[in-house]
Amino acid sequence: MDNLISFDWLYLIGTVSFSISGYLIGAHKQFDILGITILALLTAIGGGLLRDALIGRMPLVFINAGPVIACFATLSVAWLIKLHRHSQLFLRRAFIIADSIGLVAFSIAGAQVGIGLELNLFGVAFLGFITAVGGGLVRDMMVNEVPFILHRDFYGTVSILVAVMLYGAAHLGAADRVTHWALFLFGLALRLIAHSRDMSLPRADK
Repeated sequence: MDNLISFDWLYLIGTVSFSISGYLIGAHKQFDILGITILALLTAIGGGLLRDALIGRMPLVFINAGPVIACFATLSVAWLIKLHRHSQLFLRRAFIIADSIGLVAFSIAGAQVGIGLELNLFGVAFLGFITAVGGGLVRDMMVNEVPFILHRDFYGTVSILVAVMLYGAAHLGAADRVTHWALFLFGLALRLIAHSRDMSLPRADK
């Protein structure tokens, strides 16, 4: 169990990526440095906080300072290189890539926690889902935007699919590091392809 919830590459990649997405949104909205920091931090740790609240566990970030350190280090580098001063096209692409990486990484991380708790398929999928999209929901609501999950691409679908596939792999005894990397690359490719082709789930007719 300790290995499943340790601050490993999943949390590092997800934290850094969501920190960047929060930074870019905050800079685009012309927030000051404190506003950008708060937005990036909540984006990076919001999903994990929601997940841990659901399972009645002390939030990981209150025990392991790694995620917070990674967030502040990412923001410092982004600020030093003036990431927000690049072209709008570059920034849009950087946001989509960073947000997609964070989505998939945290989907796997959340599903791992569910598997470690021996939850059923729904429980594993839900923990993967809330870990992945929770921070983005908080970020979008804070800047008065409609959350991606409600109207864009295969955002939530990718998260659920990756978590379900990891659950299946775990029950087949194949949920090793190779499987995690394969699912990460698969989920990232699916998310980016869906975005580039403007693919989405059916919408309700007016």
